Amino acid sequence: MERLEDYNPLLLYVVGLATVYFCYRLLRTDPEAAAPYNVAPPEQVAPGWKGEVLQKLSMKVSGTSLIQCYAPATGESLGRINPSTTDSVDSAIANAAAAQAHWAQTTFAERRKVLKTMLRFVLENQETIARVACIDSGKTMVDASLGEILVTVEKLRWVIAHGEESLRNESRPGNLLMAYKWHEVMWQPLGVVAACVSWNYPFHNLISPVIASIFAGNAIIVKGSENTAWSSTYFASIATSALVACGHSPHIVQSVVCWPDVAEHLTSHPGIAHITFIGSRPVAHHVCASAAKALTPVCVELGGKDPAIVLDDLSNSDFYRVASILMRGVFQSAGQNCIGIERIIALPNVYLGLIDHLTPRIKALRPGSILNASPDDAPIDIGACISDAGFSRLESLIADAVAQGARLVCGGKRYVHPQHPKGHFFAPTFLVDVTTSMKIAQEELFAPVFTLMRADSIDHAIRIANSTPYALGASVYGSSTRDTERVVREVQAGMVAVNDFAVTYMVQLPFGGVKGSGYGRFAGQEGLRSVCNQKAVTRDRWPWLAKTSIPGPMDLPLKGKGAGERAWKMACGVVWVGYGDLRGKVRGIKNLVGL
Repeated sequence: MERLEDYNPLLLYVVGLATVYFCYRLLRTDPEAAAPYNVAPPEQVAPGWKGEVLQKLSMKVSGTSLIQCYAPATGESLGRINPSTTDSVDSAIANAAAAQAHWAQTTFAERRKVLKTMLRFVLENQETIARVACIDSGKTMVDASLGEILVTVEKLRWVIAHGEESLRNESRPGNLLMAYKWHEVMWQPLGVVAACVSWNYPFHNLISPVIASIFAGNAIIVKGSENTAWSSTYFASIATSALVACGHSPHIVQSVVCWPDVAEHLTSHPGIAHITFIGSRPVAHHVCASAAKALTPVCVELGGKDPAIVLDDLSNSDFYRVASILMRGVFQSAGQNCIGIERIIALPNVYLGLIDHLTPRIKALRPGSILNASPDDAPIDIGACISDAGFSRLESLIADAVAQGARLVCGGKRYVHPQHPKGHFFAPTFLVDVTTSMKIAQEELFAPVFTLMRADSIDHAIRIANSTPYALGASVYGSSTRDTERVVREVQAGMVAVNDFAVTYMVQLPFGGVKGSGYGRFAGQEGLRSVCNQKAVTRDRWPWLAKTSIPGPMDLPLKGKGAGERAWKMACGVVWVGYGDLRGKVRGIKNLVGL
């Protein structure tokens, strides 16, 4: 039998080191590992919960400033919220500022740990989060999974994986005159930022700006919509509890819910360094005017009238696949989706086929609520709208289109649900033969309305797509790469998906639009950097060898007779040397030598 000392000592040493290292890795705790924590869910998510059905559905409570919260699918009361005041907004900003001073000093590893902690919580509590979102906004569980959970965990994943790289100091090229310097851009925290977000995705819209802002080293004030005030507290606590679990102050994230008069105090506050606004164009005008008082920059993500262009070269299998994508794109969250498909523009060879195929599918859609639903009930295809305030306008737009030659295949009016008569339901609608001259083709609907338009050619389809004031997202479906790429180039939009719908956000490409759909971007590297101070820095490359000094002829005050002419010749010589061609550089050198 071989003895231990017969082995190569170096080999034994290496094996021993490897064993020790393996044990060290095995036993040591990952400093970025997710920390466990818990957030108590609202009582209303418990199976069998039933609330009082309000006789009058309104957020306002007569004689008070309270916000009445209710489930839009059933009319059941969710309780009342005491809204934030100007004083409480001031206090929230002050607390956030104090906490941010310490948070800004944290490392990217410490910030990643917080995001990993949030990610684990979201993954382990998907059903609760989805149910809370469904109760407060009326959507279905599948809508919540796709529009609340999936996109949130993707944003967390992306920032965890790529956030540090996106905010790492970035070297920039110089030039001949600055060859003795090196140059970079730094991405530093702004301080306290704010986000005023819409109600259609109450979890994702609230948490998404939190993820980017805190990773960039900021504190954030998040103002959720009054329409979804009930869920804001629970969703915000997911972020604040993750911070506490990782040993940080919960004041880094502040949630406020208030009426518009107090919201103006927030958006004009000098303590806010940046605002992300998600909402409608009319409200955006007020927000931007308010922010201008403090010269606060605003990222504005508004509505869209997103076109889906269906080319006529689809195979049979692609036709059915695309039809299903269009159904989801239109009816996701009852059409209350900023990048939902609002116009389907089809070429002649597929136009009639879409009508024949989609008519029975749209007629078969079943509106409903997850509240009080049992596994034995028929599945729910489409949820409620957040409010019935826009139903009369919708019915008027549809009637106007029909009067101008459009054909209403089904729907077109509000729907009274037999089990939930107080719910805000609009019948799934299929409207065909729509033209650009109709108001319904120009105005954002934010409703479960499938609007089909006919185009004679690709040229015509692109003209139709570009005919509205909006330009947020777009999609194109076809087999010819040449044709789909032409649409990508020529359609006016901030985002385009080819043979798919809204997937640019699923890989955290920059999100935003042009024209009447807003400006600025969130998501991805561009969004992360937008909530930073982009600081340009130039340093000496070889401080022991070369530093900037002002040459004698240009040193102030100029000295001697003809000093002005000598200074001018030197300045010209420097410019020629730095930017002229070979002859120009020689000319510049002569200017300098001749001084």
